[in-house]
Amino acid sequence: MTQSLGPATARGVLRLGTRRSLMATTQSGQVADRLAALTGRTVELVGVTTFGDVTKAQLAQLGGTGVFVSALRDKLIEGEIDFAVHSLKDLPTKPDPRVVLAAIPPRDDPRDALVGAEKLADLAPGGLVGTGSPRRVAQLRALRPDLEYVPIRGNADTRIGKVASGELRAVVLAAAGLGRIGRAAEISQFFDVADMLPAPGQGALAVECRAGDADLIDLLGLLDDPRTRTAVTAERAVLATLEAGCSAPVGAYATDDGHILSLTAAVVAFDGTRSVRKSTAGDPFAAMELGRELATAMIAEGAGTLMGERTH
Repeated sequence: MTQSLGPATARGVLRLGTRRSLMATTQSGQVADRLAALTGRTVELVGVTTFGDVTKAQLAQLGGTGVFVSALRDKLIEGEIDFAVHSLKDLPTKPDPRVVLAAIPPRDDPRDALVGAEKLADLAPGGLVGTGSPRRVAQLRALRPDLEYVPIRGNADTRIGKVASGELRAVVLAAAGLGRIGRAAEISQFFDVADMLPAPGQGALAVECRAGDADLIDLLGLLDDPRTRTAVTAERAVLATLEAGCSAPVGAYATDDGHILSLTAAVVAFDGTRSVRKSTAGDPFAAMELGRELATAMIAEGAGTLMGERTH
């Protein structure tokens, strides 16, 4: 184990831990560049391989939550890195007292996107569409129950390559990630959030550091966007109250206009035939409570039962 060299802010170079994929290093590089521009500090990327990167299992089988996060947190606690960047939708909702969510930068596009030669409505019946997300499959089945949905893993290049080779007619990925790696031009359709609710926190990044590193917490706070934080706090409160992992068929999306926080969430049966969908609005300062109340109302209408089903 590498020993910490003392408070991160006392060193000349800040070490940013990131997964090694192109998407992860690209988004981490953007955070590093922004922090350097704001503070004049030098930031170096430190690649970390996580369990989610090496396992061959589908994320839904693993429960999803934390498989991309725990290794980065371990390196953080061991002092091998000073802070870490995650895709916020991968972050477990249960707090880890060892770390602090020091910043949530401004959110990128929260929507899901289709990559293929056609839009979803134009795909021939029986066409194969790839996605590793039960949330996406459930909502896609509600839109096009006559298509076949195939679980896939791998980075964006690998997934898009299955379309280029003809193995799949299309794949569904996060629009934000495609934009970050310069593949947005290949998107054939953006899904409106009214048709497909994104994963809680989708499109946003999470910047974590050790709980005791007060100076670094303050420094990283310069990256924080309050309205994004409020919105994703409400979304993640829905997820936490439903006691669902990031692989569950739960969609949630919130917006904060500075005065009103608007939140919509849904749980969709895996076969797409039934759903519990509710919306609310309230004070942005009560984001956590708003999300919890909405989820509680959803549970009262049977959301928990839908999450427990496996209809194929």
